Amino acid sequence: MDHPDHVRWMREAITEAEKALAKREVPIGAVIVHNGEIIGRGHNLRETSLDPTSHAELIAIRQASEHLQAWRLLDCSLYVTLEPCPMCAGAIVQSRIPHVIYGTADPKAGCAGTLMNLLQEERFNHQVEVTSGILMEECASMLTDFFRTLRKKSR
Repeated sequence: MDHPDHVRWMREAITEAEKALAKREVPIGAVIVHNGEIIGRGHNLRETSLDPTSHAELIAIRQASEHLQAWRLLDCSLYVTLEPCPMCAGAIVQSRIPHVIYGTADPKAGCAGTLMNLLQEERFNHQVEVTSGILMEECASMLTDFFRTLRKKSR
């Protein structure tokens, strides 16, 4: 059974992913929660911004840091619809986020346990608690449907 708070906040991340979808971006969304409040939101904006670093997690991290006026995001949890890539996993470690909760695994770039686990690498000075599979079917189907539609259009 999924933890009710995890479901609540993952729904918010899914709302962010829907914003990306509306902009014809890959539907990935993230929120950062601190003391029961969302302090950072982000959705994928790589195509819109022509910036390869415009991932949902990085946008949410920047917003949360600005909100807290700190680069250390202690006592925060990051919810993201797709398992973080190496770039985002690095940023999560660097920002000292203690807990990452993600929806669906990323077989092509997942660095929270699928391809490798940068979030729990013991040689780093910070490790992250990882919870996976929250609203997995919903998160996965958004991505699957997006790429299926994209392939149909390119034919």
